[in-house]
Amino acid sequence: MPLVCLKDFKAHARERLSKSSWDFIEGVADEGITRDENIAAFKKIRLRPRYLRDVSEVDTRTTIQGEEISAPICISPTAFHGIFWPDGEVSTARAAQAAGICYITSTFASCTLEDIVASAPQGLRWFQLYVQSDWQLNKQLIQRVESLGFKALVITVDAPIIGKRREDIRNQFDLMKSLLLKNLRSPTEIDALSEVVSAVKGKIEVYLDGGVRTGTDVLKALALGAKCIFLGRPILWGLAYKGEDGVEEVLNILKNEFHTSMSLIGCRSVAEINRDLIQFSRL
Repeated sequence: MPLVCLKDFKAHARERLSKSSWDFIEGVADEGITRDENIAAFKKIRLRPRYLRDVSEVDTRTTIQGEEISAPICISPTAFHGIFWPDGEVSTARAAQAAGICYITSTFASCTLEDIVASAPQGLRWFQLYVQSDWQLNKQLIQRVESLGFKALVITVDAPIIGKRREDIRNQFDLMKSLLLKNLRSPTEIDALSEVVSAVKGKIEVYLDGGVRTGTDVLKALALGAKCIFLGRPILWGLAYKGEDGVEEVLNILKNEFHTSMSLIGCRSVAEINRDLIQFSRL
């Protein structure tokens, strides 16, 4: 049976993986309220379509930090992809390159940075940094990723201490005792997005990471001011399903859904997506 949406990949990954590996993907701090609310928040937003527009040609391309990507859908940093597929981040990097999008490599990748770069030499890559107390170590790591062609640093600032990941503790999953999947513990990302966009006043690009599960979610995030969204868990679902090919399938499904949503809402380019598409009375 073909997998037709991101939820299908989630179900398949849950069947395939061991309990401890599955709990790592779905792992949350304490009760997991933020994860669940991130997903639910998108469903509360209603769109206002523009009809009678020529959408015979719809262009999903955009740019982030001056680099063109095929769609505003990129890969956020998550740790230890080797848990889910033998060559881990190498497969993820190849899939991102094939899809024409950005992949943020985690500080805690299971493959060497050199192998990741060699596997996808033309890919757009950023590096996520957990700042260490040893500033010399930070400097050395930054110099290393710069020399390997990483284009940007993504610095994690929301984890001054490690949250209590209950399932990992129950599973005695020692590997993750000191690590976290990228998971903001703020008000839901989509709810906070408008405030952040307003605060920066167009001086910097704003990205959203958390809760996106459909192409319509992508469109809603962009309508509220995000330049691009980043995917975490769905990428790991795809990796667990079929490695590089599975990640490509996840990305292609979401890109196709986003293309369809743009067509139905009446937007021929990403530049036409704006706040007027949101029914604020329904929020």
